[in-house]
Amino acid sequence: MRKNHLGIIIGAILFLAVAMGIGRFSFTPILPFLREAEGLSVQDGGWIASGNYFGYLIGALAAGKVVKKQKLVLMINVWVCVLSVLLMGFTSTITLWFVLRLVSGISGGFVFVMTSALLMDYLADFRLGKWSGYIFSGIGLGIAISGLTVPLVVRQSNWMAAYFILTLIAIIFILITCYLWRNLHAQPHKIAVKKESVMTGFMKWLALAYGLEGLGYIITGTFLVDIVYSIPELRPYAGFSWVVVGIGAIPSAPLWMWLMTTFSSIKVLSMAYALQVFGILLPIFYTNIFTVMLSALLFGSTFVGLVSMTTGYGRLLFPTKSASVVSVLTSYYAVGQIIGPIIAGILVGYYNNYNAALLFAGSIVALALLLLIVGHYTSTKKQVAFVQTK
Repeated sequence: MRKNHLGIIIGAILFLAVAMGIGRFSFTPILPFLREAEGLSVQDGGWIASGNYFGYLIGALAAGKVVKKQKLVLMINVWVCVLSVLLMGFTSTITLWFVLRLVSGISGGFVFVMTSALLMDYLADFRLGKWSGYIFSGIGLGIAISGLTVPLVVRQSNWMAAYFILTLIAIIFILITCYLWRNLHAQPHKIAVKKESVMTGFMKWLALAYGLEGLGYIITGTFLVDIVYSIPELRPYAGFSWVVVGIGAIPSAPLWMWLMTTFSSIKVLSMAYALQVFGILLPIFYTNIFTVMLSALLFGSTFVGLVSMTTGYGRLLFPTKSASVVSVLTSYYAVGQIIGPIIAGILVGYYNNYNAALLFAGSIVALALLLLIVGHYTSTKKQVAFVQTK
């Protein structure tokens, strides 16, 4: 691979680290410290988190309609995302936190969809599509950085300072990407109109399963650190659990993408879903340091892999409509994410522990797995019947 191609990929990795790993997921390791310092309930944390996921839906839908000046729109949104992270450290009311998480979600949705589509198109032009999965390593990188940074900063100062330090890291990443992408030019995109919608055939099942994945995974994705923090004997390891998620996430995308090209795509997707179900449910039955960290590792190594595999598979189904494919899939995913933390907060408030919320999350992801398998079987059967009638 040529040096300039590598630079483009690294830039995309850093952008996703900023928008997803820091802009979105830094709230997870900060949440227990925020709740403790400000007296927030789990329900309050769930509502604040849902603001980000609702904004993510708006951003993902809007990003799919940007056909010109994609790079400019992308740059504006990544800076807005960083600004929202910075301002989180200057506010102290639930309403303002919700608004800032909403803004972060909108800008993050733009950055995720446009970065993914831009890089996929770029790599496809140079027949380097096999490298597309590497960009999703940025999510894991940002998660690992936030998991390391937050406990260290809070130990010396407070949760607000953690947001300031994360902002500084994000700015450095953006400046590096601006340099690496200085000669990158995005091509005008084609939007799928109604008569050529991407929501046909197996894509409908893929999107529905992906939406349920969003609903299930986000409960662990929002509350994992708080879950560990709530267990007295494991409290010192709460922040480290998020680092483990990041460590699992960093290599997962290219690894899962390689498995998809080596074995049956649906079988590999199914394996990732099954492992995630196991990881989500594990802390219900065993709560020691080993099982909690294994749960974190399985979660990190599957949720990013499912993102990269689902978007990659969707683009294979519609190779000329990557922006529309990523936008549609991300929108389904985002709807699930909005609902998940709210339901989890209600369940925790009622049962006074996280077990019911985790059971709900695991069951939803298991349902996603079932729909994926049934949908593939049904779609394949219809295709065979169509060919036989010709």
